Amino acid sequence: MDHFQIRDGVMHAEDVPLPRIAEEVGTPVYVYSRATLERHARVFRDALSALDHPHIAFAVKSNPNLAVLKVLANEGYGADVVSGGELNRALAAGMKPEDIVFSGVGKTHAELLQGLDKGIGQFNIESEEEGYELAAIARRHGRTAACALRVNPDVDARTHEKISTGKRENKFGVPLDRAAEIYARLASEEGIEMRGIAVHIGSQLADLEPLETAFGKVGALIGEIRAAGFSVTHADLGGGLGVPYKAGEVLPSPADYGAMVARVTKGWDVRLMFEPGRVIAGNAGILLTRVIRSKRSGNGPPFVVVDAAMNDLARPAMYGAWHDFEAVEPTGERMTAHIVGPICETGDTFAMDRECDALGAGDLAVFRTAGAYGATMASSYNSRGFIAEVLVDGDKFAVVADRIAASAIMDAERVPEWLL
Repeated sequence: MDHFQIRDGVMHAEDVPLPRIAEEVGTPVYVYSRATLERHARVFRDALSALDHPHIAFAVKSNPNLAVLKVLANEGYGADVVSGGELNRALAAGMKPEDIVFSGVGKTHAELLQGLDKGIGQFNIESEEEGYELAAIARRHGRTAACALRVNPDVDARTHEKISTGKRENKFGVPLDRAAEIYARLASEEGIEMRGIAVHIGSQLADLEPLETAFGKVGALIGEIRAAGFSVTHADLGGGLGVPYKAGEVLPSPADYGAMVARVTKGWDVRLMFEPGRVIAGNAGILLTRVIRSKRSGNGPPFVVVDAAMNDLARPAMYGAWHDFEAVEPTGERMTAHIVGPICETGDTFAMDRECDALGAGDLAVFRTAGAYGATMASSYNSRGFIAEVLVDGDKFAVVADRIAASAIMDAERVPEWLL
């Protein structure tokens, strides 16, 4: 459920009509609903109620906006971060250092030191080499870092190949068949405390079976490590639960997921950790856009050109991803059209042969389910700058990320004297 609904013929974000935001802020613009974020955070937490004191860390990469993170911090969420920048954002939003998990395959020396200095709760180590480097840094600074070893279970998540992370050929984690020996060697290193196993097989999973298979392998690994005399007190099961991008699409619910986790992990005797991202933020945001014009090419459907582009919402160009496209003030008339942006790339295409609300020049429309992996993946391609982000709370709204004009980006560039 989300809070973007048609009311009196006009789509609202909670109690704010979207044309008001378009008029005051301009388009394109991302719009987030606080009520939806809070609801999704609570639904996911409730789905894990059968577990003993689970740790929930929002995947900051899915939406790092400070206001969004603040809403989730107020809901008691920690943060799963994959860079020093995300770590700073989580802290700035009020997330507790001890509730932050630092993941990512390429943590730099500076980032490892940053995590130590900030006192984060856990590093998810992606390789034996990273473990030794972190141990050495920690020893030099008189610290001890709590760590989990990320394993690659060689499980196909059955999602898009670009967001699959748990197959043997993917870059993440250590091979499952070597994990126990690597864990043992790292456990003997001063400066780090090996306390757990981490796994994450991909994003936008539409089936629980791959997750259950991966978790089963993790459970067996925990038993093997303990049998060798080493302690395992935590298990980070990652995120990846998918959300419906098409109206009427049915995916496993957080409740389904929670029930599966409770069944598969029974008897593990660990604190379970989770890293939800898309399932919390995806349907909590839309991309509001305005039609520039409609044009025809031959006898096919018209091209509806909107002012949002692939630099604002990259998922369709990158993954062929679907986002429902709807009029803000639908008339009841329908059309078939190609929905495209203004960028000079054929890839700047949101949908081909899409049946949608009839739209013409000047009309407002939305791309649904844009609250995750939307603004965070934006670029300034074609010197278009970065669009604004808005958070709605009941009948009020605030700009929570300013529009950054292309001219401001150009102001940061320099022409050397020897070219003048």
